[in-house]
Amino acid sequence: MFYGWWVVGACFVISLYVGGVIFFGFTAFFHPIREELGWSYTQISLASSLRGMEMGFFAPFVGFIVSRYGPRKLLLAGMITTGVGLVLLSQVHSLFGFYGTFLLIAFGAGGCTSVVTMTAVANWFHKNVGIALGIMASGFGASGLLIPLIVELIDVWGWRPTLIILGAGSWLIGIPLSLVIRDRPGIHERVPEIETELPSNEAGAGKEERPGLGFREAIRDRSFLYLNLAETIRFLCVTAVVVHIMPYLQNTGIERELAGMIAASLPLVSIAGRFGFGWLSDHHSKRYVLAVTFVIMSAGLLAFCFVQATWMLVMFVLLFSPGFGGSMVLRGAILRDYFGRESFAKLLGVIMGSGAVGGIIGPTLAGWALDDLGSYRPVWAMLSGLTFLSAIMVLRIKPREGIPGTL
Repeated sequence: MFYGWWVVGACFVISLYVGGVIFFGFTAFFHPIREELGWSYTQISLASSLRGMEMGFFAPFVGFIVSRYGPRKLLLAGMITTGVGLVLLSQVHSLFGFYGTFLLIAFGAGGCTSVVTMTAVANWFHKNVGIALGIMASGFGASGLLIPLIVELIDVWGWRPTLIILGAGSWLIGIPLSLVIRDRPGIHERVPEIETELPSNEAGAGKEERPGLGFREAIRDRSFLYLNLAETIRFLCVTAVVVHIMPYLQNTGIERELAGMIAASLPLVSIAGRFGFGWLSDHHSKRYVLAVTFVIMSAGLLAFCFVQATWMLVMFVLLFSPGFGGSMVLRGAILRDYFGRESFAKLLGVIMGSGAVGGIIGPTLAGWALDDLGSYRPVWAMLSGLTFLSAIMVLRIKPREGIPGTL
């Protein structure tokens, strides 16, 4: 079997674990931490924003580091550091210590972020890059499977022992899988000649890989600016919802166990968007497909304002989840197809740094809305409008001159 698919598999599991523990799973710790330590929603939310801020500063550098040292070393160091951060987090009693350990976790998660995993996969694929990235990114979606487990562990053992267990899991799972990764194909493993496991579309069959833009040329490109702005808004919305979904649902009268199941459904249902929109991006104009993902995210956020009605809650999950899953895959697929492979890691690092700006704002903004306005709804409505605006910006991304159908 083409070794690129082993790389996809290893990155899938790493994304599953890091996504479930660090990103989606934090919502399960929200109420237990608040009940024991007495901090406000805004104070606890700020920890998630600090994690996003650190990764915001770190992500562009990760792009340069992974280009120099390769994904394998960063994934190994990242999983080790993440485990240390989780164990230390279990021992905190002060707000200062709480924030400090989140910064350490951010450094570790930065080495396991999609800048690294997408680069590892993109280095092995060309004509099937959309579906390969979709499969890999589905690990991030499958991380929803860990949320009910995390909720159960917290209910049985408490939030502090749960963090120790999760930290040990980072070492037991992450270290062996990091060693599976190969940074690039060997001399007898050229891409895309032996990339035969999945059928390619007619447009991609026999297509030679085009030279990409250089890093300096790319960051001055207007299309790259639109992609960065859209990613900032996308991640602002996603982090606000993911961090606050359980507190929001519990405040509307939904029981903790059911709220945990709904939170788990977000990344799980997003798998359909990661696969489906990843496949569509290999067969249709990528910018139009990406715009569709933003439109359905916007509709889902609007439905999120009215979750007291069961059918609106269902509409939120069925619209928002595939939308944010597909948009995550499309940002990498567009970047790879539009700007080429050589600067992929550096440019993806810049884009994720821009997205992290939204990640800083989103959770804290939602926490402030509940503390000061007494309701999350104004934030969800505002984010719905911003997401629709992102769809318009994506449509302004233009194919490179002389290369019809790039996007």
